[in-house]
Amino acid sequence: MSEGRLFVVSGPSGTGKGTVCRKLLGEIETALSISMTTREPRPGEIDGKDYFFTSHGEFERMIALGDFLEYAMVYGKYYGTPRQKVIEKLKGGADVILEIDTQGAFQVRQMYPDAILIFILPPSLSELKNRITRRGSETEEAIGIRMGETLKEIKSIGKYDYYVVNNELLETVAKIKAIITAEHLKVSRNIDKLLERYKEDV
Repeated sequence: MSEGRLFVVSGPSGTGKGTVCRKLLGEIETALSISMTTREPRPGEIDGKDYFFTSHGEFERMIALGDFLEYAMVYGKYYGTPRQKVIEKLKGGADVILEIDTQGAFQVRQMYPDAILIFILPPSLSELKNRITRRGSETEEAIGIRMGETLKEIKSIGKYDYYVVNNELLETVAKIKAIITAEHLKVSRNIDKLLERYKEDV
């Protein structure tokens, strides 16, 4: 059985990467990695489905053991991707998608060099600002700070393997599906299997 591929989808907040991943999961055979966190479950959240919920001490023990592909602390709470659960899915032949921020993407690349990094871009910075403004949940000052962070993230795009401009959802999903197909057809990833299949047997 061929090992699955690890695809990391990330990009600036507001680019719609979460919506893209949910649509993608509904169309192809792949698994979305479940994160672990030390925050309390919100109403309706299920352990092992929405997140793996754990204690602060247990999370730090796992950090010390190198048990995360990536992790970060956000507002005093840890969030991370358990390494073993992802590796088990990959070894079982399943593709896995991680939807994480750029910092997490680079941590994953260090821990798992074969990861394929896909950067989701907005149609333009002005369109991204309009999307965030329409939410009505942030002040003009906060939006300005967020846009500054967005520019920093975009400048890191050279570390990614692919980019997709999220202009229209179905088109974006189709392009990512094409990337996944192309990665499975790379000669460098399949050469031993191909040579064995087509070895001289006459």
